[in-house]
Amino acid sequence: MPSTRRSFLTSAALAGAAPLSAASAARVPGANDRIRVALIGCGGMGRGDLRDFLRAGNTQLVGLCDVDESQIAGAQEQVADPANQKPEITSQDFRRILDRQDIDAVIVASPDHWHPILTVEACKAGKDVYVEKPLSVTVWEGRQMVKAARKYDRVVQMGTQQRSGSQYLAAKEYIDSGKLGKVRLVRCWAYLDWKGETPPQPDGPAPAGVDYDMWLGPTEKRPFNPNRFHFTFRWYWPYSGGLMTDWGAHMIDIANWYMGIKAPSSAMSVGGKFAYPHDAMETPDTQQVLWEFPEFSMIWEHALGVGRGPESREHGVQLHGENGVLVVDRAGWEVFPETDRIDKPVRSYKAPGVPYAAYRPDREDMHLAHVQNFLDCMRSRDKPRSDVEIGHNSMIACHLGNAAVRTGRRVYWDVENEQVVDDPEASSFMYKREYRKPWKLEV
Repeated sequence: MPSTRRSFLTSAALAGAAPLSAASAARVPGANDRIRVALIGCGGMGRGDLRDFLRAGNTQLVGLCDVDESQIAGAQEQVADPANQKPEITSQDFRRILDRQDIDAVIVASPDHWHPILTVEACKAGKDVYVEKPLSVTVWEGRQMVKAARKYDRVVQMGTQQRSGSQYLAAKEYIDSGKLGKVRLVRCWAYLDWKGETPPQPDGPAPAGVDYDMWLGPTEKRPFNPNRFHFTFRWYWPYSGGLMTDWGAHMIDIANWYMGIKAPSSAMSVGGKFAYPHDAMETPDTQQVLWEFPEFSMIWEHALGVGRGPESREHGVQLHGENGVLVVDRAGWEVFPETDRIDKPVRSYKAPGVPYAAYRPDREDMHLAHVQNFLDCMRSRDKPRSDVEIGHNSMIACHLGNAAVRTGRRVYWDVENEQVVDDPEASSFMYKREYRKPWKLEV
């Protein structure tokens, strides 16, 4: 670590980052103003986010930040195009990015355990935030992110791009029309055959150019292991919540939106490492969750190593209404008759438009539309489609499901007060976690 950076880490206010200046607080981008952005977390998802920020137009890349110098180099190579979007600053320390007064927004695409601190400190520094899913590792962290967005009047969007997908919007209109009737059961799932076994690997030194202590941040001190690093960090409890939060953040968000609900009152779950019992993952490769709501129940299913889920789809959301069954995923949506019994009239509730198999929207355009919504809201100061509180609410069911599978019992949730009911162990898994000193999460 260079001596200049060592002295910076020693003297910086670790709980506060950059102060909110009057100029930063007062500046709201106008319709013709170029929005200046920085990327924190330069891996695959971060580069994808950055690509669409630049594609949206009238944006300027100012900074790149990652604890791994090779990731910064990869992002620099990506933007070395005719647009000449060369960043003015690159850093392994996010505080150097937040200190800049010429940055309007940051993209937070770091590992999940860093999302809360980065988002809160960016809000305090007067930046708007596009933060990747899952929003947080615990419910308390998510609530602090909401508080920071409101206290500092920031636009904060979670990267659940389905909210901007044309088929998801069309399916929402259909549900709101009442044609589906009363819904009693919602099913969400993700069956991913591209993810197989994660073979154990020995601990060892971090690669050259990696600030591993900064990567760990607020989590416990552990030796470096390649399985607990780029991408595969999501299969370890200190850094994420496995497939339950990785894809659950997407699918359950749609279910919440369609049903107009905040969070369940309880969860039961079973699952484990059934496909790859001896691999290095900590989180379940197979899991089912059952959530309780006042007027319906909701089911989650996931499995790694297999790709055929309900309705022969890899992933999706299914609503069972009294008149029909609606199914939606990233490839389209359909509504099927409630029954094919010969003694009941078969009702035609097929969704308008081309059949599912022929409809394959450009996933990049869905993502681009989501980014554009964020940029539009930066100018209007309206709340975006996946506002931070929407994202926070959608994550509660995910965290509750993981608490249930880890404790092996039904976990009850106080929806209004956002607390686990009479279960300290479950609360320790999903509500709040200890931060390694000197890191703090303070709004």
